[in-house]
Amino acid sequence: MANTNDLTKIPQVKKWIPLIIIVLLMAIAYASGLLDTLTFENIKTHREIIVDYIALHPILTPLLFMLLYIVVIALSLPGGAILTIVGGFFFEIPLSTLYVVVAATIGATIIFLAARTALGDFLRKRAGPFLGKMEKGFQNNAASYLLFLRLLPLFPFWLVNLAPAFFNVRLSTYIWTTFVGIIPGSYVFTQAGSGLGAIFEQGEAFSIDSIFNTQVKIALVVIALFAFIPIFVKRFVKRP
Repeated sequence: MANTNDLTKIPQVKKWIPLIIIVLLMAIAYASGLLDTLTFENIKTHREIIVDYIALHPILTPLLFMLLYIVVIALSLPGGAILTIVGGFFFEIPLSTLYVVVAATIGATIIFLAARTALGDFLRKRAGPFLGKMEKGFQNNAASYLLFLRLLPLFPFWLVNLAPAFFNVRLSTYIWTTFVGIIPGSYVFTQAGSGLGAIFEQGEAFSIDSIFNTQVKIALVVIALFAFIPIFVKRFVKRP
C-alpha cells in the first residue's frame, strides 16, 4: 500500500517539472552555441545556402523558423530581435510578420503558463523591482495596460511576458493583447529585414538601433496611446 505522504508529494513534484524542463533547455541552448550563430555576419556568410534550402522546402522552413522563434521566446533567450529581422530577410512580407507574431505569441504564452506554477517564484525573482512598477497598471485595467506595453516596448519583452502571470491576468486577455500588440513592432523589424540584402551588397554597417528612427518611434507612441482610450472613457464618461 502506498504511503499517504508520498501521494501528497506527487502534485508538488509536478509543479517543478516546467522549471526542470526550461532550465535543461536553456542549458542545452547555451552549451550548443546556438545563440552564437544568430549574428548578421553568419547570415551574410550562409545566405545562399539558406535561400536554396527555403526554395527546396517552402513549407518546412517556415515551420522550423517558427519553432526556433518559439523556443527563444519561451526560454527568454536573447536573439528575438535578430530572428525577427532574419525572418523579414528570408521570407516575404506579410508572411514573415505573420510567422513572427504567431510564434512570439505561442512562446510568450508558454512562459506565461509556466510562471503560474512553482516556476513563478523563480521567475518573480528574475523580474526583480520592475514588477512593482507594473502592478498598479495591471490592477486598474489589465487589457489596456498590457496592450500598451506590447505596442510601446518600455520594458524588456521577456518581462512583459512574465508580469501578467503574477497579477492574475486572464489567459484569453493575455493572448489577444500579445498577438495584436506585437504586430506593429514585428512589422517594423521584418520590413527592416527585407532590406538587409541591399545593405549586405553595399557593405554597409547594420544595427538594430538604426531601425527605430524618430519617425518610427513617434508612430509607435501614437499607436500605443490608442490602448489607453478605454481607460479614459471609463474615467471621464459617466455611464447611465
